[in-house]
Amino acid sequence: MKKALIVILVVAVIVVMYGWGVYNKMVVASEAVDGQWAQVETQFQRRFDLIPNLVESVKGAMQQEQKVFGDLAEARTRYAGAKTADSKAEAVGGVEGALARLLVVMENYPQLKSVETVQTLMAQLEGTENRVSVERKRFNDLARDFNVIIKRLPANLFASWFGFSEKKYIESVAGAENAPAVKF
Repeated sequence: MKKALIVILVVAVIVVMYGWGVYNKMVVASEAVDGQWAQVETQFQRRFDLIPNLVESVKGAMQQEQKVFGDLAEARTRYAGAKTADSKAEAVGGVEGALARLLVVMENYPQLKSVETVQTLMAQLEGTENRVSVERKRFNDLARDFNVIIKRLPANLFASWFGFSEKKYIESVAGAENAPAVKF
């Protein structure tokens, strides 16, 4: 009887220690995903800070395409009003579509390329887009790592007990594979 009680106690201690370790691993992985999301948002914010300057510079050189400018402003507003990571990621899709149309406009108006302010802002925006891409990849990698941790046996049992759920990936918006058409 005494040996059985000791065995049960040892097994219980092992299960508790394992659960403790799994919980801590999940917390670290979850925080890494959340921290990386903050990095993604930092790059989104940089993009949003550059857009009004670019828009004003392009407006000064060209008055024909007001819809693109309005779309950019509206998309920035939707992003600012978004509360969750998912709704922010969705709102970013509108910005990306409007930016793509703006780039097409610029390609159709070579005189814009000669405006130094526009060139500088476009270079900064291109750099920011690269940063956004890198940070998105890092976020998705960390989200994948977290999701693998919480889906593996027996950790998935602890994940459900501790309330951990799958992290969503940042995905391209529907239609992003198609080049935007801008007609005047």
